[in-house]
Amino acid sequence: MMATFVSVSSPRFSFRCTPRSSPTPSLIPNRFWVLSRRFPVFPVKCLSSEQEENGDSTPGAAPSLSSSSSSSSSSPTTEGLSDSVTTYKWCTVLGGVGLIETAYLSYLKVTGSDAFCPVGGGTCGDVLDSDYASVFGVPLPAIGMVMYGLVTALGAQLGGKQLPFGISHNNGRFVLLGAATAMASASAYFLYILSTKLSGASCLYCLLSSALSFSLFFLSLKDVKLKDIQQVVGLQVCLAIIVVASLSASYSTAQPIPTSSDNIELPYFSTEITAPSSPFALALAKHLNSIGAKMYGAFWCSHCLEQKQMFGREAAKLLNYVECFPDGYKKGTKIITACSDAGIEGFPTWLINGQVISGEVELTELADISGFSLDQALESNQQ
Repeated sequence: MMATFVSVSSPRFSFRCTPRSSPTPSLIPNRFWVLSRRFPVFPVKCLSSEQEENGDSTPGAAPSLSSSSSSSSSSPTTEGLSDSVTTYKWCTVLGGVGLIETAYLSYLKVTGSDAFCPVGGGTCGDVLDSDYASVFGVPLPAIGMVMYGLVTALGAQLGGKQLPFGISHNNGRFVLLGAATAMASASAYFLYILSTKLSGASCLYCLLSSALSFSLFFLSLKDVKLKDIQQVVGLQVCLAIIVVASLSASYSTAQPIPTSSDNIELPYFSTEITAPSSPFALALAKHLNSIGAKMYGAFWCSHCLEQKQMFGREAAKLLNYVECFPDGYKKGTKIITACSDAGIEGFPTWLINGQVISGEVELTELADISGFSLDQALESNQQ
């Protein structure tokens, strides 16, 4: 009898077997013999020699199908990991930008410098110096540095999968989401303050910080699955409520910044000087008057009032004081000619022997600038 061949294929095994010859082939069915003792059970298909030579074997195609489905099933996982890494990189970048911005504003607070405001002009500085620029006495830029620094560090650690202190990756994502939620809630409240309490004012740094906070919130929200969000949504809402309530409590006594000067209308008024004059102040006031020194001021200027208080009630009357708005101030009112010709830009301003001195000046400094000596003060008192 011509031997027929059987081809057995599997993803890991491929072998041939031949039927064992038997003295009673008609009664005993063919049995398959293999060299190995233990093999998994595989489906076996008997093929003719033509079929084998043509390579039309269904099991032979199985590995490619299996590998194809395996690669297709692993593709979404790899794509998800790639998206997460990209999200964390963006969090790191945006957090770094916010860290630089708040560090710059903190430096301005420490040094007392004015912020560079390409948009908004003076109102930008007014907002940054207002009562709303701090929370319970802590400057907002300092708080922003801490929060942006935390987000930047978390984004970098989550991207590298190297969280410190044994924090799991999942817990790290929730911490990032919580920090971003607090920042976004605070930014929303600040925008409300800017549009209501500080209406008419503009602050480029405030708007940039809000844009960064909202972007970080949506990025961190995107990385958390919906079923996980449902578990912590109550905690996130409570966190947002706590942030807004804390800011409201801190700003309960805050005063809004003055509106634009175009909307102010002030009638002229005079303020009484209550401090008594010392002999030195009287002598200095007489000397300044004698050399033609002038003090330029405005009736609403608190610094002008403080300067007069330094001289005292009697000496202040001897000063050659020039009121730049004697008829009050309202929209369209211009500074008087004497002040505009002198180039006055702020109050008070002293003009002594051709030298311009801006701001409040101590009496001893005024004496040095004007050439007034202690001997002259003693001679003046004797007279």
